[in-house]
Amino acid sequence: MIRYSLTIKGIVQGVGFRPFMFRLAKSHSICGYVRNTSEGVYAEIEGEEADCDDFIDELKHHPPALAQIKSVQVKTKQLRGDKDFLIMESSYGVRNAFISPDIGICDDCKADIEDKNNRRYRYAFTNCTNCGPRFTIIRDIPYDRKNTTMAEFIQCPGCRHEYEDPYDRRFHAQPNACPVCGPKLSFYIAGQIKQGDPYALFSECINEGMIVAVKGIGGYHLACDAKNEDAVARLRKNKIRHDKPFAVMMRDIGTVRRFCEVDETEETILTCARKPIVLLKKRDDCMIAEDTAPNNNRLGVMLPYTPLHCILMESFDALIMTSANISDRPMIYDDHEAMSRLFDIADAVLTHNRQIYRRMDDSVCMEVSGKVRMIRRARGYAPEPLKLKKNSRVILALGSQQKNTFCLAKGEDAFLSGHIGDLDDMDTVRAYESEIQSFMRIFEAKPDIIACDMHPDYVSTRYADRFRSMLPVYEIQHHHAHFASVLAEHDIEGNAIGLILDGTGYGKDGAVWGGEALWGDIGASERIGHMLYAPLLGGEAAIREPWRMALAMMYTSCGKAAALEYFDKYGNKADLLLRANERKINSPLTSGAGRLFDAVAALAGIMTNITYEGQAAIALEQAIDDSEDGSYGIDIVQESDMMIFDWRQMICDIVRDVRSGLRVGKISAKFHRAMVQLLADAASLARKQYGASIVVLSGGVFQNAYILGNGIDKLGRNGFDVYSNEKVPANDGGISYGQAAAAAQLSSRK
Repeated sequence: MIRYSLTIKGIVQGVGFRPFMFRLAKSHSICGYVRNTSEGVYAEIEGEEADCDDFIDELKHHPPALAQIKSVQVKTKQLRGDKDFLIMESSYGVRNAFISPDIGICDDCKADIEDKNNRRYRYAFTNCTNCGPRFTIIRDIPYDRKNTTMAEFIQCPGCRHEYEDPYDRRFHAQPNACPVCGPKLSFYIAGQIKQGDPYALFSECINEGMIVAVKGIGGYHLACDAKNEDAVARLRKNKIRHDKPFAVMMRDIGTVRRFCEVDETEETILTCARKPIVLLKKRDDCMIAEDTAPNNNRLGVMLPYTPLHCILMESFDALIMTSANISDRPMIYDDHEAMSRLFDIADAVLTHNRQIYRRMDDSVCMEVSGKVRMIRRARGYAPEPLKLKKNSRVILALGSQQKNTFCLAKGEDAFLSGHIGDLDDMDTVRAYESEIQSFMRIFEAKPDIIACDMHPDYVSTRYADRFRSMLPVYEIQHHHAHFASVLAEHDIEGNAIGLILDGTGYGKDGAVWGGEALWGDIGASERIGHMLYAPLLGGEAAIREPWRMALAMMYTSCGKAAALEYFDKYGNKADLLLRANERKINSPLTSGAGRLFDAVAALAGIMTNITYEGQAAIALEQAIDDSEDGSYGIDIVQESDMMIFDWRQMICDIVRDVRSGLRVGKISAKFHRAMVQLLADAASLARKQYGASIVVLSGGVFQNAYILGNGIDKLGRNGFDVYSNEKVPANDGGISYGQAAAAAQLSSRK
């Protein structure tokens, strides 16, 4: 006989781990006990040595489906002669437990709500240990019901029996409930409660072309019929969202195939338990309203991920499900705020009385080169930890200004927040500050180190100022943070070449960087190349008005007269902008690759003004004519130890092609092929100088599937080992993770 203690760390709470161990112990004739702790799961097992060893082996290699074991610590203990195996009450201590993300409805629960003989038939809050809300309802850890927003719902005898039965799949499913004892739906029209079946009322409103706000797991959505052009147009007007695409929820995978092209990888992502939004190509015969994603050949598609969604979708092929807010403000999740503000946007509200403790947007991803690429990491993924090697400190990394996330690193675990948004709005800033405090409390982690961007005017940088008198603050250059995010994600410890392409990042020389070649490791890098500088005519207005960027680059490439002639429709305004630039008035320099995409889009006549970030670049990518095999050229000029990526001749060639009547699709193709070739040429020159064959690709430009996919392919064929973001976004949503990784390395070197 032998007795072991087992300390199991990872995502092991709220995933059916204790009943799994109970059943495993019974099958191996093992006695002892198991409990949740603030660190994870603790157990003691006693039995024949072979049985105990088999128990541990099976636990490690065949855990519950949603569990993610980080470590299992086994120690020999003194025999106690236990006669049974028990599930004990949770114990408290230092909080080191991981929290499961919210999980989409499982097949068993879906079967329950579809079964007319089941007591949970069409019950919107059905869940079990394999699915349902987690992070959005938890107030504290351990993950016990009393520490969630379900505490106020007293379980009926039937639910209590399920909850206490280790053989039941609802054993200690903290949100467990039924129509007798659980949360209830309510339906409001014009601010007044409406009696009747909420599902029928919802269908009625949607069929009449109305907009209905729907309370979900992490906040409210705005729903309307995705095939109703008038309803979608009205939603766009009410939400003050001019062109940015809406997400679409479709009934099932068969429906998705009717509207979109779906490959095997994309189908796997769509149907997995995390249920993210996936960017898919529209079919030519797609019947979704054009205004859902104007001038865009892709749709953001998700499947129903809650019982409520499943029931609502019974009557519809496709519904718009976009976050309930005015554009660029945080998603509404508080009931009081919803009832006071949503009727300005929606005609009706479908709500319920289970409190959402934490706002959580839907995650967004796409498939490139056979791998899932996160665009927005939120529901289904946050706060699942990322690895951070060789860190023994608590680091709070504050992220960027746009697409903000923050990262709380505790030892080798980095907890990335869900998507916060752009810190240009006070509501978003308040949400940002509140969530930071919530993370520090729930993970019981006070920072030893602060990491932030170098930009002095970022809200996140100013937040770091609160700590400067007390803690070391590491200012991590924006593009190095992108670089470090890939190196940390893929556990690359040595030096590498970084090709970092985005729109905007504060440079060490005070300019706006964004088309950068770096050499270094996670902790530090040096700039070894960059896009030729161009002026941002009128400052940030040039980002919103790509024609200004085109004017600047044509002026730099072809001369003032040619530039003014090409943009003669802007008349005196164009001349004044160039005059201001000559006097160095409001014309900061930029090396941003994103600005080059904007300029080309404007020169080609695709888009001269935008209503959301990246719109011109997206339109340019979607214009690609795949039959074109020609390419423009981007020269690489060596100036001392710096590579300059000189686009001037390319700009002149594009203007020539436009004037000659070359189709936009061919111009776009030639430009994109030139950018891919630039990646290969820059990497080859860097390899000659530094001898490395590892290339890192990061930055918002690599959300362009053509650039990323073809770049990976070409660099691979040239003998490079190529790494890019997968688990964290290549855009600024991954910055905080890179900041944390860089700060960890820098602090360890001191």
